Amino acid sequence: MEEQELKVLNLIKDKDYAPMKAKEIAMIMHVPKNEYNELLNILGKLEMEMKIQKNRKNQYRPVDEVYYDGIYRKNQKGFGFVKIEDQEDEIYIAKENSKNALNGDRVLIEIIEEKNKVKKAEGKVVKILKHEKDTIVGRFENNKNFGFVVPDDKNFGTDIFISKKNFGKARNNHKVLVKIIKYPEKGKKAEGKIIEVLGNVNEAGVDMLSLIKEHNLPSTFPEAVVEEAKKCGNQIDERDISKRRDLRKDIIFTIDGEDAKDLDDAVRVTKLENGNYKLDVHIADVSYYVKPNSLLDQEALLRGTSIYMLGRVIPMLPRELSNGICSLNAGEDRFTLSCSMEINKKGQVVSSDVYKAVINVTERMTYTNVQKILDYVNTNAQELSNNADRIGTNKQDNDDKMELKIQNNPDEEVINRYKPYISEFILMEELAQILKNKRLEQGYLNLDIPESKIELDIDGRVTSIKKYETTFANEIIEQFMLTANETIAEKFFWLDAPFIYRVHEKPDYEKVQELNKFLFNFGLKIKANKDNIYPKEFAKILEEVQGKEEEKVVSNLVLRTLKVARYEAINEGHFGIASKYYCHFTSPIRRYPDLFIHRVISKYLEDNYDVEDNFVEEYKKQAEERAKQSSERENIATKVERESEDIKKAEYMEGKIGEEYEGIISSVTSFGIFVELENTVEGLIRFDDLGDEYFIYDEERKILIGEHTKITYKIGDKINIRVKDASKLMRTVDFEKI
Repeated sequence: MEEQELKVLNLIKDKDYAPMKAKEIAMIMHVPKNEYNELLNILGKLEMEMKIQKNRKNQYRPVDEVYYDGIYRKNQKGFGFVKIEDQEDEIYIAKENSKNALNGDRVLIEIIEEKNKVKKAEGKVVKILKHEKDTIVGRFENNKNFGFVVPDDKNFGTDIFISKKNFGKARNNHKVLVKIIKYPEKGKKAEGKIIEVLGNVNEAGVDMLSLIKEHNLPSTFPEAVVEEAKKCGNQIDERDISKRRDLRKDIIFTIDGEDAKDLDDAVRVTKLENGNYKLDVHIADVSYYVKPNSLLDQEALLRGTSIYMLGRVIPMLPRELSNGICSLNAGEDRFTLSCSMEINKKGQVVSSDVYKAVINVTERMTYTNVQKILDYVNTNAQELSNNADRIGTNKQDNDDKMELKIQNNPDEEVINRYKPYISEFILMEELAQILKNKRLEQGYLNLDIPESKIELDIDGRVTSIKKYETTFANEIIEQFMLTANETIAEKFFWLDAPFIYRVHEKPDYEKVQELNKFLFNFGLKIKANKDNIYPKEFAKILEEVQGKEEEKVVSNLVLRTLKVARYEAINEGHFGIASKYYCHFTSPIRRYPDLFIHRVISKYLEDNYDVEDNFVEEYKKQAEERAKQSSERENIATKVERESEDIKKAEYMEGKIGEEYEGIISSVTSFGIFVELENTVEGLIRFDDLGDEYFIYDEERKILIGEHTKITYKIGDKINIRVKDASKLMRTVDFEKI
């Protein structure tokens, strides 16, 4: 609540307050004439939110009842939940108490039954404060004189009636964008007008376009923003080189996926004379080009993050920057914000240095090629020098040792091409392993949850789905970026600088108890109580199942128990990586919080860490606002990316109906079991498709038990299934037991 709103509300709630008209309140609060309208707006808002009310004499008085406002999340079955700010538990809303609220609406509720040990608190919607959506994406069904749009959002709560005059150019089975002209009330459906036809439901690309429209994503950049990006040019300004550390002659690498175009981090590892390692992490200096409050900055804040949908990317910055002057392309001079860390053999950062630099990347490496080099080295470990003290300090000697029988190696071309740098990658692997081991000892949660690799043809249709295979080359960059993020966060925390941290709170004790019910089936248990929940206890469980069949299932269960990480202006640590200090520093091309803290770091460097108080005050306020906005945008991006995968997985399985697979039970519910296949596709087996047996759901142990045969189904069990049905439109996949 805004400060002025709170002052007005506190006055009206004061025990000595007598009902007054607006003008009397203005007099009591000494409101100037030019601010009287603002007071009226505040009173109107408080009245709408039912925090105050007017009597017959137009005098304002407090409302006796207690109401809460929050976001309504509707279920397909009609009931829903309301999330109230600063409260962990959601409030259950029965269908008859929803007042026709739609999914995502901001509502005012009253509590009609308090929470107890058996169930959640129950509430009743008393007022819809704001409808979340005024446009909806869906499939048009033409019934000659009228039509309906079936929303893509299955939780929206109602089909939308379309009168014939509002059809526009829509035809049956078209995906359309509908403007809502009347919201549902008294049992009547919502009414709408078709304002855009996206294409036939089966037309290539319409599925992803529908997602963009459904979530109102800014898919194109305004012309003025693009023009501002173009003015940044494609060459660095040589006048600024003297203000930076010139590292253009250093050996430096980017290591990314084959398809990556926005390369915002580069690395190098060297060995120091004292036996410690020196890790250099160079990050694209995006803040040099994207100035505060510029058009580029406003657009980047609006987007918050780049969104990676299948077949297309919605970037945070125009490609002129993200793929151009801000991308650390090999062989091109680039400005960076860099962090060099001295790390001992235990993986501890003993000193660090943050500075501005100009670099020229030596080689643009891929994870695949780095791993080929490491595999070659490890295969020939007997013949290669394993003496870490000599690697990187006696290059000629090491190069001589690399003269092996490369000719018969299937990766001969890669090995020969990068032969001069092999010792560099050996050193990277060595340091990354040390850093990872240190993290695991601290309780770092090494969750083995493979991502899906969905390959599309030229028309955007799925050709294959499989697990995205990662190697230790991926781990190298992961460990280096984690270390840089921790180092930066800790340094600026102790400076009490205005900052945005990446926060991940410990899970709720109740959630841990629920997790233990599942883990009981594997003979596992996390030791915890309300006051003591440590990441190391979770890490022990993950270590216990490593390499076993249930590893993936247990990792997923742990992930569901954890809270969602978010951005905050206050440091609260990161449970998942067992770190006291953590931030996002390494991806300013695609994440706004990184760009924001780059600005702060640059200011501290420019002012030799003697920053004026007004900057600190202004940026601390900005940090709170930017953190909240970035968290909201990240949640939307995550949802869109997940839904784009669900659509494509369902599309792929539409062509596999009748085929048989072996899968693993990933979830057991009161209406059926979810099964995940080796290719990461998940489908539902409803009770009717489990055979002739009647199954009882044991909620306490989270298993299904056959009434007569006593056959049980629990998470982690293998099961043979047949694909019964799949629907790209519904984003669902159904299996049946065989």
